[in-house]
Amino acid sequence: MPLPSPSCDRELLHVRKIECQGFRRSDGMFDVEGRMVDRKTYDISRLDGGRSVAAGDAIHDMSIRITIDESLFVHAVDAAIDASPYVICPQAVYAMQQIVGLTIASGWTRAVKERLGGARGCTHLMELLGPMATTAYQTLVVLRWARPDKLDRQGKPVKIDSCYAYGSSRQVVRDKWPAFYTGADAKPDS
Repeated sequence: MPLPSPSCDRELLHVRKIECQGFRRSDGMFDVEGRMVDRKTYDISRLDGGRSVAAGDAIHDMSIRITIDESLFVHAVDAAIDASPYVICPQAVYAMQQIVGLTIASGWTRAVKERLGGARGCTHLMELLGPMATTAYQTLVVLRWARPDKLDRQGKPVKIDSCYAYGSSRQVVRDKWPAFYTGADAKPDS
């Protein structure tokens, strides 16, 4: 369902496109690639050491590839900056090596910010790692579907209540894990 029509006229000023892809490699590892492209609808004429950018041309065009294993451990990273506002920006790709050795899990965003935040790295490359982490999880879903559900200490699938669809009172839980369904029409324990 599309968004409702805006209530007033608008002028498009900026477009950011992010594309992420996940690949299974022949060596048993996985690659996740992300690309971010920013474009303005107007010319940018810089006087402060940056470059001029014509309307519609990329002001940012940045890519990252991370190589992970089944546990989401980052084994390698490659990054490229093909368009940036400043000549110095492409040097920021070298800082991306700081995420090698991290695992995409709880605390990922904090760990990335600790290593790449502020003047240590490129804000745009760092931001791209968020949707790439989600893409990594989605890439490995084929492996998770083949395994039994992860359970908490009480034997309840950890997926329950992890998002809206998996809410314990929702139809997905009723169908997949009826013993843990808590909706209004749930059967009382016997």
